[in-house]
Amino acid sequence: MAGVALVAYLPAVSALGSILIVLKLLKTGLYLRYRVFFTYLVFQAVCLSIALFIPPASKWYFYLWVFTQLSWLLYIGMVFELYGLILERHKGIYSLGRWAMYAGLLVSVTISALALLPRITPQMPQRSKFMGYALAGERGVDFSLAIFLLLMMFLLSWYAVPLARNVVVHATIYTVFFLSSEMGLILKTVLGKRNLDALNTGLMAMSSACTLAWFFLLSRNGEEVRVRQPWIGPEQEERILYQLDALNATLLKAGRK
Repeated sequence: MAGVALVAYLPAVSALGSILIVLKLLKTGLYLRYRVFFTYLVFQAVCLSIALFIPPASKWYFYLWVFTQLSWLLYIGMVFELYGLILERHKGIYSLGRWAMYAGLLVSVTISALALLPRITPQMPQRSKFMGYALAGERGVDFSLAIFLLLMMFLLSWYAVPLARNVVVHATIYTVFFLSSEMGLILKTVLGKRNLDALNTGLMAMSSACTLAWFFLLSRNGEEVRVRQPWIGPEQEERILYQLDALNATLLKAGRK
Protein backbone atom coordinates (compact mmCIF):
# COMPACT_ATOMS: atom_id res chain seq x y z
CA MET A 1 0.00 0.00 0.00
CA ALA A 2 2.87 2.36 0.81
CA GLY A 3 4.36 1.78 -2.65
CA VAL A 4 1.04 2.54 -4.35
CA ALA A 5 0.66 5.73 -2.34
CA LEU A 6 4.20 6.78 -3.26
CA VAL A 7 3.55 6.25 -6.98
CA ALA A 8 0.37 8.33 -6.69
CA TYR A 9 2.08 11.28 -4.98
CA LEU A 10 5.35 11.46 -6.94
CA PRO A 11 3.84 12.98 -10.14
CA ALA A 12 2.20 15.65 -7.99
CA VAL A 13 5.55 16.36 -6.30
CA SER A 14 7.27 16.71 -9.69
CA ALA A 15 4.49 18.96 -11.00
CA LEU A 16 4.63 21.17 -7.90
CA GLY A 17 8.43 21.26 -8.03
CA SER A 18 8.38 22.33 -11.68
CA ILE A 19 5.91 25.12 -10.92
CA LEU A 20 8.05 26.34 -8.02
CA ILE A 21 11.19 26.40 -10.19
CA VAL A 22 9.31 28.33 -12.89
CA LEU A 23 8.27 30.91 -10.30
CA LYS A 24 11.81 31.10 -8.91
CA LEU A 25 13.34 31.59 -12.39
CA LEU A 26 10.82 34.34 -13.07
CA LYS A 27 11.50 36.05 -9.74
CA THR A 28 15.29 35.93 -10.11
CA GLY A 29 15.32 36.73 -13.83
CA LEU A 30 17.24 33.52 -14.58
CA TYR A 31 14.62 32.48 -17.13
CA LEU A 32 16.29 34.92 -19.55
CA ARG A 33 19.57 32.97 -19.33
CA TYR A 34 18.06 29.47 -19.25
CA ARG A 35 15.27 29.93 -21.78
CA VAL A 36 15.00 26.34 -23.03
CA PHE A 37 15.17 24.95 -19.49
CA PHE A 38 12.43 27.37 -18.46
CA THR A 39 10.27 26.28 -21.42
CA TYR A 40 10.81 22.62 -20.50
CA LEU A 41 9.72 23.23 -16.91
CA VAL A 42 6.53 24.96 -18.06
CA PHE A 43 5.86 22.10 -20.49
CA GLN A 44 6.49 19.47 -17.81
CA ALA A 45 4.35 21.23 -15.22
CA VAL A 46 1.42 21.43 -17.65
CA CYS A 47 1.71 17.78 -18.75
CA LEU A 48 2.11 16.39 -15.22
CA SER A 49 -0.75 18.50 -13.90
CA ILE A 50 -3.09 17.31 -16.66
CA ALA A 51 -2.01 13.68 -16.18
CA LEU A 52 -3.15 13.81 -12.55
CA PHE A 53 -6.76 14.13 -13.71
CA ILE A 54 -6.79 11.62 -16.59
CA PRO A 55 -7.25 7.85 -16.05
CA PRO A 56 -4.21 5.98 -17.47
CA ALA A 57 -6.48 3.59 -19.40
CA SER A 58 -8.36 6.34 -21.28
CA LYS A 59 -7.73 7.42 -24.85
CA TRP A 60 -7.03 10.96 -23.61
CA TYR A 61 -4.05 9.64 -21.69
CA PHE A 62 -2.67 8.28 -24.96
CA TYR A 63 -3.20 11.67 -26.63
CA LEU A 64 -1.38 13.31 -23.73
CA TRP A 65 1.49 10.85 -24.19
CA VAL A 66 1.67 11.78 -27.89
CA PHE A 67 1.83 15.44 -26.90
CA THR A 68 4.64 14.79 -24.41
CA GLN A 69 6.82 13.44 -27.23
CA LEU A 70 7.55 17.09 -28.01
CA SER A 71 9.88 16.88 -25.03
CA TRP A 72 12.47 15.39 -27.44
CA LEU A 73 12.96 18.82 -28.93
CA LEU A 74 13.29 20.37 -25.49
CA TYR A 75 15.82 17.74 -24.38
CA ILE A 76 17.93 18.52 -27.44
CA GLY A 77 17.50 22.23 -26.86
CA MET A 78 18.57 21.99 -23.21
CA VAL A 79 21.73 20.10 -24.13
CA PHE A 80 22.64 22.73 -26.73
CA GLU A 81 21.82 25.49 -24.26
CA LEU A 82 24.13 23.97 -21.64
CA TYR A 83 26.85 23.37 -24.21
CA GLY A 84 26.58 26.99 -25.32
CA LEU A 85 26.82 28.26 -21.73
CA ILE A 86 29.94 26.20 -21.10
CA LEU A 87 31.60 27.36 -24.34
CA GLU A 88 30.10 30.84 -24.56
CA ARG A 89 33.62 32.31 -24.86
CA HIS A 90 34.70 29.77 -27.50
CA LYS A 91 32.14 30.01 -30.31
CA GLY A 92 34.36 28.19 -32.79
CA ILE A 93 34.54 25.03 -30.67
CA TYR A 94 30.82 25.33 -29.95
CA SER A 95 29.96 25.41 -33.67
CA LEU A 96 32.03 22.30 -34.35
CA GLY A 97 30.38 20.41 -31.50
CA ARG A 98 26.92 21.53 -32.62
CA TRP A 99 27.35 20.12 -36.11
CA ALA A 100 28.78 16.90 -34.67
CA MET A 101 25.67 16.65 -32.51
CA TYR A 102 23.37 17.15 -35.50
CA ALA A 103 25.14 14.36 -37.36
CA GLY A 104 25.03 12.04 -34.35
CA LEU A 105 21.30 12.59 -33.88
CA LEU A 106 20.56 11.91 -37.54
CA VAL A 107 22.60 8.69 -37.58
CA SER A 108 21.18 7.38 -34.28
CA VAL A 109 17.54 8.06 -35.15
CA THR A 110 17.97 6.52 -38.62
CA ILE A 111 19.57 3.35 -37.19
CA SER A 112 16.82 3.02 -34.56
CA ALA A 113 14.09 3.42 -37.19
CA LEU A 114 15.71 0.91 -39.57
CA ALA A 115 16.10 -1.62 -36.75
CA LEU A 116 12.36 -1.33 -36.07
CA LEU A 117 11.22 -1.82 -39.69
CA PRO A 118 11.25 -5.67 -39.63
CA ARG A 119 8.80 -5.63 -36.70
CA ILE A 120 6.30 -3.31 -38.41
CA THR A 121 3.67 -5.23 -40.37
CA PRO A 122 0.75 -3.96 -42.49
CA GLN A 123 -1.68 -5.64 -40.08
CA MET A 124 -0.35 -3.72 -37.08
CA PRO A 125 -2.75 -1.03 -35.73
CA GLN A 126 -1.83 2.55 -36.59
CA ARG A 127 -1.53 3.44 -32.91
CA SER A 128 0.99 0.64 -32.37
CA LYS A 129 2.96 1.72 -35.44
CA PHE A 130 3.09 5.30 -34.22
CA MET A 131 4.19 4.27 -30.74
CA GLY A 132 6.84 1.99 -32.21
CA TYR A 133 8.35 4.70 -34.39
CA ALA A 134 8.08 7.24 -31.56
CA LEU A 135 9.92 4.94 -29.17
CA ALA A 136 12.55 4.14 -31.81
CA GLY A 137 13.12 7.83 -32.40
CA GLU A 138 13.28 8.42 -28.66
CA ARG A 139 15.93 5.72 -28.26
CA GLY A 140 18.01 7.27 -31.03
CA VAL A 141 17.76 10.77 -29.58
CA ASP A 142 18.43 9.56 -26.04
CA PHE A 143 21.50 7.58 -27.09
CA SER A 144 23.03 10.57 -28.89
CA LEU A 145 22.26 12.97 -26.07
CA ALA A 146 23.64 10.56 -23.46
CA ILE A 147 26.99 10.35 -25.27
CA PHE A 148 27.06 14.11 -25.81
CA LEU A 149 26.26 14.78 -22.14
CA LEU A 150 29.06 12.47 -20.98
CA LEU A 151 31.50 14.26 -23.29
CA MET A 152 30.21 17.60 -22.05
CA MET A 153 30.70 16.56 -18.41
CA PHE A 154 34.25 15.47 -19.26
CA LEU A 155 34.83 18.89 -20.80
CA LEU A 156 33.27 20.51 -17.74
CA SER A 157 35.58 18.54 -15.44
CA TRP A 158 38.73 19.77 -17.20
CA TYR A 159 37.60 23.13 -18.52
CA ALA A 160 40.05 25.66 -17.08
CA VAL A 161 37.90 28.79 -17.43
CA PRO A 162 35.89 29.45 -14.24
CA LEU A 163 32.17 28.89 -14.82
CA ALA A 164 29.14 30.25 -13.01
CA ARG A 165 28.06 27.94 -10.21
CA ASN A 166 24.56 27.79 -11.72
CA VAL A 167 25.96 26.40 -14.97
CA VAL A 168 27.92 23.70 -13.16
CA VAL A 169 24.93 22.79 -10.94
CA HIS A 170 22.49 22.77 -13.85
CA ALA A 171 24.77 20.64 -16.04
CA THR A 172 25.35 18.12 -13.25
CA ILE A 173 21.68 17.77 -12.27
CA TYR A 174 20.50 17.53 -15.87
CA THR A 175 23.09 14.84 -16.65
CA VAL A 176 21.92 12.78 -13.65
CA PHE A 177 18.28 13.37 -14.63
CA PHE A 178 18.74 12.39 -18.26
CA LEU A 179 21.06 9.41 -17.74
CA SER A 180 18.83 7.93 -15.02
CA SER A 181 15.87 8.18 -17.40
CA GLU A 182 17.90 6.51 -20.15
CA MET A 183 19.01 3.75 -17.78
CA GLY A 184 15.39 3.24 -16.80
CA LEU A 185 14.39 2.70 -20.44
CA ILE A 186 17.17 0.15 -20.86
CA LEU A 187 16.12 -1.73 -17.71
CA LYS A 188 12.49 -1.76 -18.89
CA THR A 189 13.60 -3.40 -22.12
CA VAL A 190 15.81 -5.96 -20.35
CA LEU A 191 13.53 -6.82 -17.41
CA GLY A 192 10.20 -6.58 -19.21
CA LYS A 193 6.92 -6.04 -17.37
CA ARG A 194 7.85 -7.98 -14.24
CA ASN A 195 9.42 -5.03 -12.46
CA LEU A 196 7.69 -2.23 -14.36
CA ASP A 197 5.97 -0.69 -11.33
CA ALA A 198 9.19 -0.62 -9.30
CA LEU A 199 11.12 0.91 -12.21
CA ASN A 200 8.47 3.58 -12.78
CA THR A 201 8.52 4.42 -9.09
CA GLY A 202 12.32 4.71 -9.10
CA LEU A 203 12.34 6.90 -12.21
CA MET A 204 9.64 9.19 -10.85
CA ALA A 205 11.50 9.42 -7.51
CA MET A 206 14.73 10.38 -9.32
CA SER A 207 12.86 12.96 -11.42
CA SER A 208 11.33 14.46 -8.27
CA ALA A 209 14.75 14.54 -6.55
CA CYS A 210 16.31 16.36 -9.52
CA THR A 211 13.42 18.83 -9.58
CA LEU A 212 13.93 19.62 -5.90
CA ALA A 213 17.70 19.93 -6.44
CA TRP A 214 17.14 22.49 -9.22
CA PHE A 215 14.81 24.45 -6.96
CA PHE A 216 17.16 24.63 -3.98
CA LEU A 217 20.54 24.94 -5.76
CA LEU A 218 19.87 27.42 -8.56
CA SER A 219 20.01 31.02 -7.37
CA ARG A 220 20.61 34.57 -8.55
CA ASN A 221 23.93 34.66 -6.69
CA GLY A 222 24.94 31.48 -8.49
CA GLU A 223 25.49 33.53 -11.64
CA GLU A 224 28.10 35.64 -9.85
CA VAL A 225 30.01 32.89 -8.04
CA ARG A 226 32.67 31.30 -10.26
CA VAL A 227 33.68 27.68 -9.80
CA ARG A 228 37.30 26.72 -10.39
CA GLN A 229 38.59 23.18 -10.72
CA PRO A 230 40.72 22.62 -7.58
CA TRP A 231 42.95 19.99 -9.21
CA ILE A 232 44.11 22.30 -12.03
CA GLY A 233 47.17 24.33 -11.09
CA PRO A 234 47.90 27.83 -12.44
CA GLU A 235 50.44 26.61 -15.02
CA GLN A 236 48.20 23.82 -16.27
CA GLU A 237 45.24 26.22 -16.39
CA GLU A 238 47.21 28.69 -18.49
CA ARG A 239 48.32 25.94 -20.87
CA ILE A 240 44.76 24.59 -21.30
CA LEU A 241 43.41 28.09 -21.89
CA TYR A 242 46.07 28.76 -24.50
CA GLN A 243 45.23 25.50 -26.31
CA LEU A 244 41.49 26.23 -26.19
CA ASP A 245 41.96 29.78 -27.46
CA ALA A 246 44.22 28.58 -30.27
CA LEU A 247 41.78 25.87 -31.34
CA ASN A 248 38.86 28.29 -31.13
CA ALA A 249 40.66 30.89 -33.26
CA THR A 250 41.52 28.25 -35.88
CA LEU A 251 37.92 27.05 -36.09
CA LEU A 252 36.56 30.59 -36.32
CA LYS A 253 39.00 31.41 -39.12
CA ALA A 254 38.06 28.21 -40.97
CA GLY A 255 34.36 29.05 -40.57
CA ARG A 256 34.80 32.45 -42.27
CA LYS A 257 36.39 30.94 -45.38
